Amino acid sequence: MDYSDLYPDAGPSGYRILIASSEAHPLVKTGGLGDVAASLPMALRDLGHDARLILPAYPSAKKKVRELKHLIDLRIPRVVGNVHLQGGLLPDRDLPVYLVDAPAYFCREGNPYTDVSGRDWGDNPERFLLFSRVVAHLAMGLPPLDWRPHILHCNDWQTGLAPALLRDHHDRPATIFTIHNLAYQGLFDRATFDRLHLPPSLWAVSGLEFHQRVSLIKGGIVFSDRVNTVSPRYADEVRTQRFGCGLDGLLRQLGGRFRGILNGIDYRVWNPADDPALPQNYDSAHVHLKGENKRALQQRFGLPRDEHAFVLGHVGRLVEQKGVDLIIAILPRLVAAGRVQLVMQGAGDRALEQALQEAAAAHPERVSVFVGYDESRAHLIEAGCDAFLMPSRFEPCGLNQMYSLRYGTVPIVHNTGGLADTVVDASDAAFAADTATGFLFNDPNPDGVWYAVEQALKLHHERPDQWRQLVLAGMRQDLSWQASARHYLEFYTEAIASRAALPEAATA
Repeated sequence: MDYSDLYPDAGPSGYRILIASSEAHPLVKTGGLGDVAASLPMALRDLGHDARLILPAYPSAKKKVRELKHLIDLRIPRVVGNVHLQGGLLPDRDLPVYLVDAPAYFCREGNPYTDVSGRDWGDNPERFLLFSRVVAHLAMGLPPLDWRPHILHCNDWQTGLAPALLRDHHDRPATIFTIHNLAYQGLFDRATFDRLHLPPSLWAVSGLEFHQRVSLIKGGIVFSDRVNTVSPRYADEVRTQRFGCGLDGLLRQLGGRFRGILNGIDYRVWNPADDPALPQNYDSAHVHLKGENKRALQQRFGLPRDEHAFVLGHVGRLVEQKGVDLIIAILPRLVAAGRVQLVMQGAGDRALEQALQEAAAAHPERVSVFVGYDESRAHLIEAGCDAFLMPSRFEPCGLNQMYSLRYGTVPIVHNTGGLADTVVDASDAAFAADTATGFLFNDPNPDGVWYAVEQALKLHHERPDQWRQLVLAGMRQDLSWQASARHYLEFYTEAIASRAALPEAATA
């Protein structure tokens, strides 16, 4: 069967790239990985390369993929039920997508990793081993598809076994592994390793073994040609004991094979000038129109309509990593500050969810919380707030601060990881150079957060001219995926060259 009508090449001279991810917007999304997995391959296609995406066939993905077709049946040892490979296109763009359809593993309620109660699926190791096996098969070329990638690009622990499974194939494609958050490593006990029937040789310090446990993320780090994380600052941080989660030594050993490549944002999705989620579109030349979105935000979140209120926003997972407990700690000071309102959206730790809901009930005119995730609400928060509060204790890259810059919403962030790479502190020198875009604080504690918020409040109320300067400088930043995609292409070229230099590659 000829599939060229479904998946035409993006360009005759470009790379063929397979990007493997456990989530991708708008098919399924729990965090920034979902945005990256859809945006990077599309940016690569725009640059003339044949990038394709593969992910599990969750129910939401099967419903949303356009022109979904059955491609081939696969026989995978020790797998319950049938495994099929399906293909189609993203619903909102012409990005080829492969879905690994294994109903016993992926057709279930909940999100990709947890059940409806928030508990991890007990068979996650089996689920993502199956996914990695299919990824490895496709990376080596499945004859009926008549397509084989030059590069396999894996993401996070859910795909970490694919490079490990390909390790002995001399004619395999070049492999790239991206760490989106080193704190999530896919750690399981020795019994799980045995249950997965992985090659015994992988149980070694030079393989998947990590302090008598199996680390799936190590598979991607150890067995890939090149490894990166999602910002230069975070790449430096994870090579230290403080942020390395026990893998700092391994990452230091990689030397030049490891680096940070900053994420971008998709201007087709995040653009205030034509965002369909906004009641009023605007751009840097018409930033005064932004105020209509503030009024709509206040109405949607049940807050008093007050155009002079200083509205702070936050969107993200409600967990300690994101500093949500620090936001809760400064709430009394925010409430006492006068005309300040806080809107938050997210889900995560049940205790943090409850604390925020109690604060909203106690201060209904100042605090409003939506527990869950709604894409249109997220866009409205970015457009309707004056400032975006992101006090993450660590942040590999972060996307919301970049969305905020794009939407003229001033970010208030901790001086760490990708936040430090994308936000320029509102110092006198930065104002003089017209490069200031937000507020950074050094100490991830309530006093540190409050100091930055207080500085923002003061500037907003006392120096509206400088506040406008911050807004416009942020909106001028080039945060598009085009620049990031070019850095990845350089990385791919290095990986391919390193494969070609190996003695076995010359005879493969």
